[in-house]
Amino acid sequence: MRDDDQWYYCVTDGTVRQGKESRGLDRMGPYPDRAAAERALEIAKERNRAADESDEEWRN
Repeated sequence: MRDDDQWYYCVTDGTVRQGKESRGLDRMGPYPDRAAAERALEIAKERNRAADESDEEWRN
């Protein structure tokens, strides 16, 4: 899949864009479709929670 076909979430203004329209530091993704990009913050929160739980299990 080409970069222009993938979807990104712009953290600066909260928009979802197809292709690399925003700066790399302002962009989350790529995501396979618009719906996934719209959930970027939720997906990141879920991944962070899972990583935190894994770290806690490792410590114990």
